[in-house]
Amino acid sequence: MKVSFVGTGAIGLPMANRVALGGHDVTGIDPFAEARDKAGKLGIPAVATLEEAPAADVVIVMVATPAQLETLVDDAVGSVRAQTWVIMSTVGPDSIVREGERLRKAGARVVDAPVTGGTARAKTGELVIFASGDAGDIDQVSPVLGAMGTLRVGGNRLGDGQGIKVVNQHLCSVHIVAAAEALNLARSLGLDQAFVLDLIKSGAAGSWMLSDRGPRMLLGNDAPVTSTINIFVKDSGLVAGAAGSCGAEVPLLDIAKERYLTAAAQGLGQRDDSRVIETYKNRTK
Repeated sequence: MKVSFVGTGAIGLPMANRVALGGHDVTGIDPFAEARDKAGKLGIPAVATLEEAPAADVVIVMVATPAQLETLVDDAVGSVRAQTWVIMSTVGPDSIVREGERLRKAGARVVDAPVTGGTARAKTGELVIFASGDAGDIDQVSPVLGAMGTLRVGGNRLGDGQGIKVVNQHLCSVHIVAAAEALNLARSLGLDQAFVLDLIKSGAAGSWMLSDRGPRMLLGNDAPVTSTINIFVKDSGLVAGAAGSCGAEVPLLDIAKERYLTAAAQGLGQRDDSRVIETYKNRTK
């Protein structure tokens, strides 16, 4: 299929590359020259705007925020072609419903398909994709989605996929902060953090986030960036907003969100999300 891939950043580029490796004709779209250059080095031609891209069967969207999605739709809605848009960004149920309806009224088909798995699984094509929307539309783009990971159909309404991702990000937000707090506790008790991490990560107290983020928490500022603090400022805010709209209590999420906001206020916004552990440093003995 001919695919326009909007957003060839840290996670978008490996996703686009998996689509290309799956035999599809991919054009990257990103306003940043550095991102376009990186796409070109992988053999993926890239342009700055959707308008510059050749006609495509599928438009995949991997922007960072609801505001970016709104701007993209603002620019595209007047010239939408008869194609399927697949919104894979984490933007929350309200955003996907609002922008999806605008695209549908303009003549496009829309699939709500956020992902989980991070850059590591994006590179290997092992993302989990929470798809929702019209069954026929999902079937039509399944060859493209299948190149990026495992497809899980979560409902027939736009917003169902985002709802599932909200629940996912609730747990991710809380688990990262819980891992940071636990490792800081180990340090405060005078224990070797690496030794404790190795002991507990595979036991009853273990979690995927502890095993994945824990080692990076011990690297200090040398930790490679795979997902930033700012991403979890955004995502924990989306979770809080979604919970508020339906009246769900999320006190643990509220605590985690404050930790990400504190980390961002300390200048760590562009650091790896594992650096949330820095917010505990001044609280140890």
